[in-house]
Amino acid sequence: MLKKRVIACMDIQNGEVVKGVNFLDIQRAGNPIALAKRYVVEGADELVFLDITATIENRKTLIGLVNEIASQINIPFTVGGGISTREQAIDLVRAGADKVSVNSAAIKRPELIQEIAQALGSQCAVVAIDTKYEEGEWWVYSAGGRIKTELKTIDWAKQVASLGAGEILLTSMNNDGTKAGFALDITAEIAKTVNIPVIASGGAGAVEHFSQVFTQTQATGALAASIFHYGEVSIPELKQVLKTNNISVR
Repeated sequence: MLKKRVIACMDIQNGEVVKGVNFLDIQRAGNPIALAKRYVVEGADELVFLDITATIENRKTLIGLVNEIASQINIPFTVGGGISTREQAIDLVRAGADKVSVNSAAIKRPELIQEIAQALGSQCAVVAIDTKYEEGEWWVYSAGGRIKTELKTIDWAKQVASLGAGEILLTSMNNDGTKAGFALDITAEIAKTVNIPVIASGGAGAVEHFSQVFTQTQATGALAASIFHYGEVSIPELKQVLKTNNISVR
């Protein structure tokens, strides 16, 4: 049984950490280097850095900032945003990323997943899936949640796993920023269907939400942003509660 991971996420816009609700109403949340260092001290198991406007601004991820953060931390570091080629993924790993996360570019060209997995190993290839529940079905969205695709979330998750993805970062757009809890239904379904680790994202607002996602789904990681940024939930306290509830954490 894999130990569960508590993961801190930094959405980056214009070099600053930001946070929104349902992918909208973006607000500033702090300095990325200071926050990254704080999360290491607090005991986060991993850090995810998402350059949230790189795709729509048609530019590469902020590689200088990635390099600076990587030099300051000693926990696994996943970087995403605007990665559309194998070469960009390799450059980010050279800059200090442990894993790279692809989303929109993989939807346009699924073989990108295979190319990254072959170049860097499956363990480096994370596919972020932004999903929204509409009209009785979970659909995949691209371009930072701006464009609805024709892909059903379960089908896409199966496809990315078959192409060599080592992990899925599953974000419910309906739950994102609401602090009402993770989308347990779709998370449970994806984690049960694919044979690779799934990180639950979107909706964390309290310690019990982490307990729920770890006991009611097979997700191996749970990610949060604003509740950690603003100190609403302390990572050490969260881990202590999980351990008390007999949930094995790192």
